[in-house]
Amino acid sequence: MMKTLQLKKGRDTSVIRHHPWIFSGGVERVTGNAQPGETVTVLDADGKALGLAAWSPSSQIRARLWTLDASQVVDEAFIRARVKRAVQRRAHLLNSTRTAVRLIYAESDGLPGLIVDRYGDYLSCQFLSTGPEFWRDTIISALRDCSPCLGIYERSDVNVRKHEGLPQQTGLLWGEEPPEAVEIVEQDRIFEVSIQHGHKTGYYLDQFDNRSLVQAYCRERLNSPQAIRRVLNCFSYTGGFGVAALKGGAEHVVNIDSSGPSLQLAANNLALNGFEPEQADLVQANVFEYLRELRQQGQTFDLVVLDPPKFAETKSQFLKAARAYKDITLQAAHLIATGGTLVSFSCSGAIDPALFQKITADGLLDAGREGRITHYLHQAEDHPVGLPFPESLYLKGLVCVLD
Repeated sequence: MMKTLQLKKGRDTSVIRHHPWIFSGGVERVTGNAQPGETVTVLDADGKALGLAAWSPSSQIRARLWTLDASQVVDEAFIRARVKRAVQRRAHLLNSTRTAVRLIYAESDGLPGLIVDRYGDYLSCQFLSTGPEFWRDTIISALRDCSPCLGIYERSDVNVRKHEGLPQQTGLLWGEEPPEAVEIVEQDRIFEVSIQHGHKTGYYLDQFDNRSLVQAYCRERLNSPQAIRRVLNCFSYTGGFGVAALKGGAEHVVNIDSSGPSLQLAANNLALNGFEPEQADLVQANVFEYLRELRQQGQTFDLVVLDPPKFAETKSQFLKAARAYKDITLQAAHLIATGGTLVSFSCSGAIDPALFQKITADGLLDAGREGRITHYLHQAEDHPVGLPFPESLYLKGLVCVLD
């Protein structure tokens, strides 16, 4: 018996427009007793086949589209072809000066819920929904063929799996266990990455272009009245933006993060890149509280980076997130010298670019500061945005020069 998901009348518009998610409220009925992750044929209210999707009975997103061609077959060959296509799209990015890249970015690569990052000779994966979970053995085999490596490690220790009815899990999937610190090259920057214990899959590859921008921004101003000498790197994680600023010619960086292990990696990364301990302070603290302390001390900086964690996981947390972004912007504004620069990011999907700009402007206004936006920032090339899928654009940033 064919396994089908039929939509309610009038709920097929987003599917026809190629949006890959089908929400529970749009489902009229399901037939065929599909298991989690199995493929169902999506039908409109009149019974016309619209495409094929992975079934997820526990999630508010009841199905994620594999294809809008209902005549296709989602089998091992289909999954292998999608994995190969995604890896080939990034082939030009991997070279001797860049050894870490996102190989598969979920819906944007036609593989909903699957994340695969390459760090040197190791792959780090997240199976975030029932579709890739159902096809995990095929995916692992395809990755071995398309992107030869020493080992494949799973980092599916994320809350979203709970909403999918899946347990959180981590561990070696194939090959060699990665060492505690995997060394990667990012242009002329070198970093240690902890695949097993780091954030997400180990590192923030989405900020690759923005780290390079900060480095260039500092270098371009070396011998000018706007020279970047002192940098404050907030929510620094393993110090990526701090290393970039020093590589660009900044004299001193203060890295602030709440995680001791992350700051230890930051110290290692400073040394790997040839910097002396006195060129950077590593401060383990609550960023909000520490910025207030710096203000009380009367300290100022030429450039401040704000790269906080996701303040809003869902739209229901929107107001709380907006207040947090505004507060951190206000605190940072008090520490930026006249003519100095704020580089601020949001990775919360519930905060769109226009709203993020407004929140930033409100925070600066409350601090009594005015300025100009010189750059709009977003995620790197290996995190492409699906044209019909705005949710895939989650990272947004601003470079603001303050008067």
